[in-house]
Amino acid sequence: MIRTKKIRVGISVGDLNGVGVEVILKTFEKIGMYDFCTPILFASTKVISFQKKILKINTPINTITHPSEAVDGKFNLVNIWDEGVNIEYGKSTEIAGKYALDSLVAATDSLKNEEIDVLVTAPINKNNIQSDEFKFPGHTEFLAEKLQGDSLMLMVSDDLRVGVVTGHIPISKIPEAITKELITSKVNLVNTTLIQDFGIPKPRIAVLGLNPHNGDKGVIGMEEEEIIKPAIKDMFDKGIAVFGPYAADGFFGTDNYKNFDAIVGMYHDQALIPFKSLSFNTGINYTAGLGRIRTSPDHGTAYEIAGKGIADAKSFEESVFKAIQIFNTRNEYLGLTENKLKKQETRYHNSDR
Repeated sequence: MIRTKKIRVGISVGDLNGVGVEVILKTFEKIGMYDFCTPILFASTKVISFQKKILKINTPINTITHPSEAVDGKFNLVNIWDEGVNIEYGKSTEIAGKYALDSLVAATDSLKNEEIDVLVTAPINKNNIQSDEFKFPGHTEFLAEKLQGDSLMLMVSDDLRVGVVTGHIPISKIPEAITKELITSKVNLVNTTLIQDFGIPKPRIAVLGLNPHNGDKGVIGMEEEEIIKPAIKDMFDKGIAVFGPYAADGFFGTDNYKNFDAIVGMYHDQALIPFKSLSFNTGINYTAGLGRIRTSPDHGTAYEIAGKGIADAKSFEESVFKAIQIFNTRNEYLGLTENKLKKQETRYHNSDR
């Protein structure tokens, strides 16, 4: 078996009836991609070959049975099922959800076992993937359980990083979910991520309020006064450069976001609507807080254009590059930290003589 030396990028195939396969194949149709990594897709040779013909994409496939057989310079495919699958572009089907889950589980297991270095996930349908093994609102929560970590969805582009305190929960449950402890936990996680994964030694973090106009000192809501402001003050007093809360509309409308390394919103749409408005098709989703690295494009299955060959692969391609970049940055940080600890241990040991 040939052991690859480059960064091994594991890829889950996503919903077979969406644009996932198309953006994967388009990304690795570019020969230059193999200078940066060795891709390993978890799927089926039959299914991918069929979609190549339909989409008229010529990416060559190297079929293998285990990630350890991956060959540098080739598009490797771990064949995890042999049966044919009826592809119905643009439709949500139970069978598409089943194979999306099979691919995700296989890729996640390989990531956990360090058979791949990073994971890039193609879009799933959060409805048809539901099963006894997947009872989660999305990838983030699934990976948090499988890889054991305090996960946080961080949307990332070249000049904007946005996280959320509450994830995939109903709007009606957001106020009761927001606590001082949760805000503190998420901001601390963002701070650590910016240092170790993005190489920013002293991050500046902005926190958004929950209510319109930050509650207008209690007229529209008390969450800012009773929960958010005290959490920010405590963290600032402990040395984290965190500021706010800021009213979300004016914060983005005046370009104030450009003064910070990351922004933490209170809920999903508050943070993701401005992010996708500013960075759609160039941004990616990074699951911060885990011991392993996972990224994904910032779009969904895009059923409305599936099978037409017109999907833009920029976000998926950027997801691959960002996963590689974060992997290298984190390893460099851990190496420097380990060296500092060794030097301290040596100094303390010598001082005992």
